[in-house]
Amino acid sequence: MTRTKVVAFGGGHGLSASLRALRHCVPELDLDITAVVTVGDDGGSSGRLRAERGGLPPGDLRQALVALAGDHPATRRSADLFQHRYAAVGGPGAVAGDGLAGHAVGNLVLCGLMEQLGDPVAALDHAGAMLGAVGRVLPMSRQPVGIEARVRGAAPDRPDEIRTVRGQHQVAVTTGQVESLLLTPAAPAACAEAVAAIGAADWLIFGPGSWYTSVLPHLLVPGLAHAIVASPARRLVTLNLVAEKETRGLSLADHLATLRRYLPELKLDMVLADCTAVGDPEAVERAAESLGARLVLAPVAVLDGTPRHDPAALGAALVPVLGADR
Repeated sequence: MTRTKVVAFGGGHGLSASLRALRHCVPELDLDITAVVTVGDDGGSSGRLRAERGGLPPGDLRQALVALAGDHPATRRSADLFQHRYAAVGGPGAVAGDGLAGHAVGNLVLCGLMEQLGDPVAALDHAGAMLGAVGRVLPMSRQPVGIEARVRGAAPDRPDEIRTVRGQHQVAVTTGQVESLLLTPAAPAACAEAVAAIGAADWLIFGPGSWYTSVLPHLLVPGLAHAIVASPARRLVTLNLVAEKETRGLSLADHLATLRRYLPELKLDMVLADCTAVGDPEAVERAAESLGARLVLAPVAVLDGTPRHDPAALGAALVPVLGADR
């Protein structure tokens, strides 16, 4: 039986949850997993390395690699090392100018590999081998991108004024309402290996994750957008559990509508949502149907009440969907 090829799009914690869920599917489904990761991060350790060294911001790429790391004790130790973050010498804020403070070890390793090998895909493949990754991690573009948004009410004292907010971090924490989104450069070249993976995929999975800064940017890369529309794969969207700062005021149905806004040709097959988070499912069901999709409800949140997906529960919900018609 041929392997089921799955391509998951996103960045940060949302993509990590999706990849860990797909890992839980592996015992029942023979999956070939590829993660396609946004490269717009400009905050924290990634932002510092991007500004100081150039190249792709490594943080979201690191998170995806760790989510796919193998189960052997040695690779688990390496994954833990990749996640280790240096504290300031002497405690928080103790030493001004401490160059390592705040950096994750994996970010430094990826930065070094990209400089040494001269190609981010080669660097990610090498890092994946170091971690015994059970899938491949690719950037959406070999060049870093900027994320900009036109935001209404970015200034609290001027609720009707529209301003341009620049940078992934600033868009993610805006207190206003995002009216439109764009990348700089406006048409970055798509990673060729990502385009090939999309064309060969059986399933394309979008979300969960920060909608404007992790999910939608993929649809703004012309090469990826064309490949997504042209791919023979089926398409699934996993919806978030709650609205984030950047999507304040958007319902789950609105989240689906934004996909069509930025890629009008997009058709979906499945929309997966948490039973409780969806509230009244009728509006979400109508939004899903407008994209050609069927709404699937399942308990996919952790049980402690925090708005996080449980990878095991999400994996259990994905098994019958991804395994259909195999």
